[in-house]
Amino acid sequence: MAPTRKRAPGFWPLALLFTTFVLFLYGPMLAIFVLSFQGPEGGLTFPMRGASLHWFHKLWEGIGVIDIGAAFRRSLALGTVVMGLTVALSLLAGLAYRKRLPGSTALFYVVVASLIMPSIIVSLGVGLMFRLLDTGLKTLLEAHAPDLLEAFTTTMGMFTSGLGAQLTWTLPFGLLIMFAVFNRFDPAYEEAARDLGASPWQSFRHVLLPLIGPSLVGVGMFGFTLSWDEIARSSQAMGDLNTLPLELQGLTTTVTTPVIYALGTVTTVVSFAVMGATLATLWLWQRRRGQ
Repeated sequence: MAPTRKRAPGFWPLALLFTTFVLFLYGPMLAIFVLSFQGPEGGLTFPMRGASLHWFHKLWEGIGVIDIGAAFRRSLALGTVVMGLTVALSLLAGLAYRKRLPGSTALFYVVVASLIMPSIIVSLGVGLMFRLLDTGLKTLLEAHAPDLLEAFTTTMGMFTSGLGAQLTWTLPFGLLIMFAVFNRFDPAYEEAARDLGASPWQSFRHVLLPLIGPSLVGVGMFGFTLSWDEIARSSQAMGDLNTLPLELQGLTTTVTTPVIYALGTVTTVVSFAVMGATLATLWLWQRRRGQ
């Protein structure tokens, strides 16, 4: 029988610290999950009063004048667009930075600076830029096309200013991931493909893309989940229509029933579903490559 290894003196204090950190990180989320399954007489705090799906049915019926279903679909559509653009632009930027570019260092710092700027300042800046654009367009239409002025409202919207604000959050993460990927990428694979007569496009499609594909899937997951949960950068740039997180933030001051917990549970489940789909895709990708 092998002798039992003794724990180092600092193991248990560190284990206790780690357990406390995990409880601090996930405890509130678990509490919301549990409280969302209360009965009709349930409140916003423990102890629970029964167990049912009552508050999920209430959520499905709607919360006052707010159309949760429409907000859910808007967030889903915006997250999908942000995900696609984040993957495409991050890939193109990663490919471009494989060669020396004039001003590449300054451009890199400008992109990464978006991560350290206060999110609300970024949101205000994007909103102000589009309001100035509205003023310029109205002046232009008034001078040259007054008939179109009545139909013009604003350039601000979910897929204009809102999309731009969220890309300032997702693109730096995607770019940093691509930098790490290409920093470890062995160009010998591409050289071998060229030696065998492959064109640049064939080398990209059949050699480079399959090798970095799992990383692109990860970038897509980051893009969607960061967009799905984003509030601060969207608050001043989304226009007339709110995303689901913005509606959820507004409901916290008006809704006093566990239906708000049911909404939080649904949005969190979507985030975990996206992460699960990402892991499943990576597993299938690796399995296919191993065959």
